[in-house]
Formats: sequence, C-alpha cells, structure tokens
Amino acid sequence: MKFITSNKNNIFKQLVKLDESSKRRRISGLTILDGVHLINFYYKKIGPPKYLFINKSSYKNREIKRILDLAKNKTVEVYILSDSLFCDISPVKTPTGIIALIAIPTSQNIIFDRKNNFSVLLESIQDPGNLGSILRSAAAAGASDVYMSSGCADAWSPKTIRAAMGAHFLLHIHERSKLIEISKKFKGLVIATTLKSNKSLYELSLQGAVAFMFGNEGTGLSKILYQTAHEKITVPMPGRTESLNVAASAAICFFERVRQLE
Repeated sequence: MKFITSNKNNIFKQLVKLDESSKRRRISGLTILDGVHLINFYYKKIGPPKYLFINKSSYKNREIKRILDLAKNKTVEVYILSDSLFCDISPVKTPTGIIALIAIPTSQNIIFDRKNNFSVLLESIQDPGNLGSILRSAAAAGASDVYMSSGCADAWSPKTIRAAMGAHFLLHIHERSKLIEISKKFKGLVIATTLKSNKSLYELSLQGAVAFMFGNEGTGLSKILYQTAHEKITVPMPGRTESLNVAASAAICFFERVRQLE
C-alpha cells in the first residue's frame, strides 16, 4: 500500500481529470467506480481494477477490508488518502470510503441476427441519471445490447455508472452508434414510443427479436430515426399527466416484454 499526501500527486490529478472530463475518459479508456457495491460487482463480472483508493478513516471498514483482501491476491495497487484528499476525488457528496480506477470494458462486435435479440437504441439522452436508469432496467429485463447516439450523455461517467448500479457490466454498450443504420439492419421488430399513436404497447407481440428506441428528454426521437421504426406505439396513461419520464417509459416497455415471455 502507498500513501498519497498531496493533490499534486500525478495519480491523484489523473483521478480528478477522469471525474470531470468525458474526453479524458474516452482517450485514456479509464473511469471511476465509487463504493463497495460497484467495485464488488466489477470484481465478480470483469475482474480486478487497476487501482484502489481508500479513505484513511475507512481503512478498517469490514466490507472495504474484504475488497483489500481480494486486491492482495490480484496484485492491485492500493493507495491510502487523507479524508480531505479523498473528498476532493469522490464523485459523491458523502464519500463511501473506496474508489476504483478501472479500464472501460470494450463492447463485443455488433451482431444483427442474434436469435431472440433484445436491444435498445438511445438517441440524445442527455441526463446521466436517466441514462443510468435505462441501462439498469435494460439489464434487469434481459437486454443484450444498448446502442447510443453521439448526442447521449457519457455512458461511463461516474454519475451514469452510479445510476446504473452495475448494469454496465451486464450489457454490451455501443457509444457513438449510427442508429439509423442499426435500426434498418436489425433482424427483428423495431419499436418507437410516441404520444401520437393509437396503438397501445399492450397490443403488440414482443416475443421475438425486439429493439426499443427512445429519444431526447425534451424533443423525443428525430424524425428520420422515428421513420425507421416498424411499430409506433404509446404507453397508456389514464391519468392527467402529459407524458412519462423517458426512463419510466423504457422500464414499462422492457418489462412488458418480460411479462409476455413468462
């Protein structure tokens, strides 16, 4: 174990930049995981992180000690930071006591003819919380691939990762995707949600290969992408609200598919 005692330390400065800059994350291929749950899940699904950073006052925490024991067997570099330095790099207001620096997993090659494929296309989803929530619901409902346009929030930002709660390590995430091309080549039913359709989500068979597409929180799907959908459906809303949050709408669609497959 090593100690970091100054904010001028090169590794410390790298962490700060990774927390703040999507460009830095993209160029380096690195990002930050915050907290015991995410780090344990990463260990389970991917493997050991590159580095662990521990808040000095949390060093004896039982759950953190378990992670440190794993690190000993995997030759992970561990750094101890003072409380004040740890607060400077923690992406949350109340630090959890442990942060990991990880290599961003690479997605597998795009496969369009996968049997019973369940995919998600996201266009210009800009809020990291919404994006993370959609990823979490997609993983829980059994989706395999998520394709994101260049206008989406950074999938690997600490905020998105926290909102997704480990879903990143259960999905193939394809950033900066050409959604129109993907929609046209998808071997299955491509579905767009809209407030203008008279066809309900619950009238549709979702038992084969399915791709749901969702657009920007304010403007929805672009016209050109919307026109590539095979089906345009609405989520029934008997109440007086005008629309649903995009993450809520996505979750309803995903789990209607789950219901139909049971």
